[in-house]
Parts: sequence; structure tokens; C-alpha cells
Amino acid sequence: MRRIVILGTGTGGTPVANRLRRALAPDDASIVCVDRDDDHLYQPGLLYVPFGRRTLPSLTRSRRAQLHHGIDFVEGEVDAVELDARRVRLADGTVLDYDYLVVAAGARLAPEETEGLTGPGWMQRVFTFYSPAGAAALADAFARFNGGRLVVAVLDTLIKCPVAPLEFTFLAEDALAKRGVRDRVEIAYVTPLEGAFTRPIASQRLAWLLAERGVELVSSFATASVDGAAGRITSYDGRGVDFDLAVVIPAHDGPAFVTRSPGLGDALGFIPVDERTLQLPGHPEVFALGDATGLSTSKAGSVAHFESEVLVENLVATFDGRPPLARFDGHTNCFLELGRGEALLIDFNRDVEPVPGHYPGPVGLPLLAPSRLDHLGKLAFESLYWHALLPGHSIPGVASPMPRRGKRLSMLRHPAYAGGPR
Repeated sequence: MRRIVILGTGTGGTPVANRLRRALAPDDASIVCVDRDDDHLYQPGLLYVPFGRRTLPSLTRSRRAQLHHGIDFVEGEVDAVELDARRVRLADGTVLDYDYLVVAAGARLAPEETEGLTGPGWMQRVFTFYSPAGAAALADAFARFNGGRLVVAVLDTLIKCPVAPLEFTFLAEDALAKRGVRDRVEIAYVTPLEGAFTRPIASQRLAWLLAERGVELVSSFATASVDGAAGRITSYDGRGVDFDLAVVIPAHDGPAFVTRSPGLGDALGFIPVDERTLQLPGHPEVFALGDATGLSTSKAGSVAHFESEVLVENLVATFDGRPPLARFDGHTNCFLELGRGEALLIDFNRDVEPVPGHYPGPVGLPLLAPSRLDHLGKLAFESLYWHALLPGHSIPGVASPMPRRGKRLSMLRHPAYAGGPR
């Protein structure tokens, strides 16, 4: 019997394990999942904690409970992976041999990499909602914030859920307006990108929405340091942004054990798998997906979901001695909360940027346009996450290849967007 070891039981690892258990007979393959604890956090829900709309306990369930019968769960920290020996060493000395390895351990926050960020003012007037503790602390601070300058700052380009900082900005603006103090608050959105988003059409539309809400967009801002005591963020080119309350998205690194595993990852701890098969070059028995990879796709939950379909198909093919023919096209799909009971949906892949239209076909959810229907879709997604995505079920119309039907792809031929995919 061959053994498949999966490191990480989050948005990527859990559906992979469940899909593999259905695809492979128990007598042919044992599946072992490893994670540091038994707390599966619904990370998109952290966005709502600072506004008192969700609590941390309501976002957490048992990791074991999300795994199908016949999948073993080991609770422990991974120390390192020995590629040539095909084994995983845990911090407590346990050794797990494998025939196939899947790394789905996500990314980790690295606030210490930004000068001054964790110094005076950290978790007092400088917060992040990207961690449970940070989201809870920010909830208290935001409830007391009734005037001054609010700055939402993205400190690096490699972050989980790239639209979440924009979502927080829109939700904060809406919450302050409902509280009756919006006219007393200046809001700035600070990003290292050249615009509000990575792709030009979406970037223009989001910049317009920010301006409509009276939010200043500070772009191409490469943060060098954060001074919480003085209330100032400084860029490498000497520009500064002052704040009374700062909500920052820290730099991210890959899993720490990856840097301790020769040949597994790059200097930041991300795994450079083939962008289409999701296999590690030189080690076809090793796969990775989600935030742990060094792929150029967004580090979004939808990416891990779409990758899981491709990964399982290729792993099963390899298991059966067949070539891995499934291909991941970089499909990314995100709901972006705008406040005021509306949201905006974007859907794109490696070659096609977000454009208006409908998803997943001509009749469906509006794309790249504020919509009440998209807001309801965002709220409904949590139930879909627990009851369909994590169990590894296929959802009609929502598959790994990006659908082109329903999209206004003719926009990409407009002179303003000429020059090919971005």
C-alpha cells in the first residue's frame, strides 16, 4: 500500500484529501494529513470581525471533522521534508514516510520583516485583521475610532486574498457613514501596486469606486518602515503617509519548514511547482497548491479550490502510472465586498483579465459591477465552503477551467488595453 502525506488541512489540503479518498481505494492508498492544531479557521470571515459582524468562535471548526472516513489526521508541527528519502520529520521526532507528498501549508504573516511594525504602537494604533488576534484587537479599536485619519496599507505584493484590503476599506467607509462620523474621518488606501488592482480594467473601476467614496488612493508606495508611535508610514523613496489608525497587511512568507527543507522551496519559503501540473520539477511525486506555492496566480481561496481539482487528477494519474495531463490555467474568482449591501465579483485567469459580463455564463452573477446579488453570493459562500468545497464536491458551472462564456472579452481588444494579457 502506498502512502500519501498531505501537509496542511486548510482550504487546499482538505478538499485534496477528500477527493483522493473517493478516487483511490483504501487498500491501495493510505492518506495522512498533518497540521499544527485541530482548528480550521474560515479565513474570509476575519474581514467581518473588526465590524462586530462575526466572532472568532463562529469561524472555527475541527479540522478532523472536515476529513472523510479513512483519512488519518496527525496533529503536530512539521520540522522538515527530506525529498531524497521521501519522508517528513515532525518537531516531536515523528517520521512519516511517503510515496506522494502534497504541500498545502499556506503562507504565514511576517510582520517582523517591516522595520518598526511590531514596535511601539503595534496592536495599539497599528493593527492587522489577517490574524484572529489582530482582527479581535482591531474590533475594539475601530469601535472607538470616531475621527482622524484611517490608513489601510498593503506592505507587500505577496499576500493572501489580495482583494481583502480593498474590502476592508469599503466596509470601514460604510461603517463610519452609518455611525454618523464619516465627515470626521480621512481614509487612504496605500498599495505598492501601480493602481488599485493588478489588472488594468479592474484597477480603473476600483479606483473610481474608491474616489466615489472619498478614499485617497496612494499607489506605487513601497513601504520601508512603520512608526506606530509617531503615526507615520514611510516608503523607500522617502514619501510618508500619516495616520491616527493604521490597518496594515504585513509581508507574507511561505511555511517555515520549507526553508529548512533543501530543494523544496525558494528563499521566501514558497514552492516553485510547475504552473500547470502543480508538480515540483525533478520530483514528480511532490505536489503543492494554494498559498504555499510560488506561482504567479493570486493567493486566493478560490485558486486553492480550482487547483485541488487539477492536483488530484494529476496525482491519481501518476499513482496509476499515467502521464499527468490536467492543466491549471490560473483561474481566480473573488467576491469583493463594497459595503452598502453591495459586492463586486471578478473572474479571471493567467491569460484573461477581469472584464464585465456574467459568471459562470451569460445568465449568472454580474461581473465587475456593484451588485446586491453579488453581496448575497458573498454571504452564501460560507455555507458552500463548509458543505461543498471542503468535502471536495464538484459544483456545476464552477470548475477549474475559467469559463469564457458570458464575459465581454471584446473589451480586451480595445486600444486602451492592447498589448496582450497582463
